[in-house]
Amino acid sequence: GDGNRGEKISYSFHMPPSLQDRPTDRKEGIGVCGWILVSLSFLFVVLTFPFSIWACVKIIKEYERAVVFRLGRILPKKAKGPGLLLVLPCTDVFTKVDLRTVTWNIPPQEILTKDSVTTQVDGVVYYRICSAISSVANVSNVHLATYLLAQTTLRNVLGTQSLSQILSSREEIAHNIQTMLDSATHKWGIKVARVEIKDVRIPMEMQRAMAAEAEATREARAKVVAAEGEMNASKALKQASTVLVESPVALQLRYLQTLTTMATEKNSTIVFPLPISMVPGLYKNNGEKK
Repeated sequence: GDGNRGEKISYSFHMPPSLQDRPTDRKEGIGVCGWILVSLSFLFVVLTFPFSIWACVKIIKEYERAVVFRLGRILPKKAKGPGLLLVLPCTDVFTKVDLRTVTWNIPPQEILTKDSVTTQVDGVVYYRICSAISSVANVSNVHLATYLLAQTTLRNVLGTQSLSQILSSREEIAHNIQTMLDSATHKWGIKVARVEIKDVRIPMEMQRAMAAEAEATREARAKVVAAEGEMNASKALKQASTVLVESPVALQLRYLQTLTTMATEKNSTIVFPLPISMVPGLYKNNGEKK
């Protein structure tokens, strides 16, 4: 309204706590005293040149970055390197950070699965530092923190899975662990590249029980297959007997085929072929003699 024209309206914006706590986001300078000390340090370097150059020039390797602290504050923008780095004596301190991929073996963890089975699971995690400033300013020991977090995450994730799921879905579980680690270590400047589950150790009693269960399952399947084979064979014999009854010549041909099969084998069996048509005549002659 018209009565509020003379009033000043002010807006205040509050930064989230996660950003307030980050030392790399602060914009304060080093102050007047700081600039005086830096100027004196630079003057000392100029007066003692070229001897001071050996203490001021540092070499940063290709896979390294240097985080420079000037009077306790991180220099703005980004980490320095690779190549030559110029630091001022007495006022500058730098920390080297290795950007290569680090491999950590997760020791065997005692885990109680969802179905109350005690197992020991170990793994390996691959990660690298993607932000040198965050890895130095936000955590005291970035490698130890990532190592302990990987152990805890492995136990927490596998504790919600059954033994059969752990054995059959290793890749999916490893991907879930990687996602959780990557989201937790992002503020530390860590990028988790890969997580793998190496081995799942089961107690000896459980191994014997699983082996007995698998053996019983195989025996049951073998019996079912044998029963199905017997049933199919009986059906085929029934159909064959029906054909032989309808055609007596077929029975004689089958008899001759059996003799041929027996003759191919190397044994001492002697077979006297007798035409099947003579068998009914012998029966009749024997009946008349009686």
